[in-house]
Parts: sequence; C-alpha cells; structure tokens
Amino acid sequence: MPLIVVSPLARIAELAVRHGARDMLSLLAKGQDFHRPGVIAADRHLTIDMNDITFAAKNEPGLIAPDAAHVDRIIDFADRWTRETPLLVHCWMGVSRSPAAAVIAALTVAPDQDEGALAERLRAASPFATPNPRLIELGDAALGRGGRLVKAIKAIGRGADADGNAPFVFSPFPDDEGTR
Repeated sequence: MPLIVVSPLARIAELAVRHGARDMLSLLAKGQDFHRPGVIAADRHLTIDMNDITFAAKNEPGLIAPDAAHVDRIIDFADRWTRETPLLVHCWMGVSRSPAAAVIAALTVAPDQDEGALAERLRAASPFATPNPRLIELGDAALGRGGRLVKAIKAIGRGADADGNAPFVFSPFPDDEGTR
C-alpha cells in the first residue's frame, strides 16, 4: 500500500532512502536552499515557495502566504504520483505545511474517504501535526469538500509542541491500517 512520509527538512535524505520514496513535495520559504536527495529525480520533485503563515502578509514584504495556485500544484502533483513508492512531503519542521499538503494529497488520490477519519489517521500518525489552516481551507475548496475538511482538522485540534524532529508516515487510503 502506498504511503505518505512527512518529514522536517533536516531528515529528507534519510527518510527518502529508508522508505524508498521517489517522489517529493517541498514546501519552503522562497530562497531556502537545500539539496534534493539523490534518490529523487528532478522530474519527480516539486518545490512550492510559501511561508508557514495563515494570512496574506501585506505588511511583511517577502512573505508568501499559501494560495489557491499552490494548492492546485499540490493536487496536480498528487494526481501524477504513481503510488508505486511512498510520497515524501516536507517543510521546515514537518509540522504545519507538510501535514496540510499530505492531507490534500490523500484526498486527491482517495477522494471518496471521510474527512473526519482522515484527520483521525493523521492525528494517530503524529501527535505533533498542526496542519496549516490556510492550506486546509484552500484544499477544502479546491477539492469540493464543502467545509468538511476544515471541520475535521479543527476537530483534532492543535498538535503537541514539537522540536522539528518528528517525521511520520501514514496511508492516504482509508482501508489501510492507517499508520506505520
């Protein structure tokens, strides 16, 4: 069963190798340099420049809020994911942007699943995940979830405090065991 691996930036190479990931989605602030792991081909890697904020930062030049175009790119990338190997999704700490993108990817590849059950699988996989609410709201709209995804993510609440070193793995499919 294909899995989604959510990681902080510092552990992407280790986790790509350990889990055999060949597709990677990076959500980082513009200009934040990093090296793509050698096991991830350039054509199977998408980088989206965005900050982990929940509002359009008019008074903060240089900050990029998540927007609908970012979510469309996440959905398109998830649609093209072959699911033959795990999808690695990361941001700086692996707590906010990447869990939100992982949920959006999961609903893209398995759209018939219940949003509440998906949110519960996410929480079971990570007590630290606090999906970026703006990404979740935009994903809900783009995927036609009618507010159910927003409600489900709010229901699991804010995750526990994290130190940025708590990667996790979960299944995008509701009939799998959920976490590993």
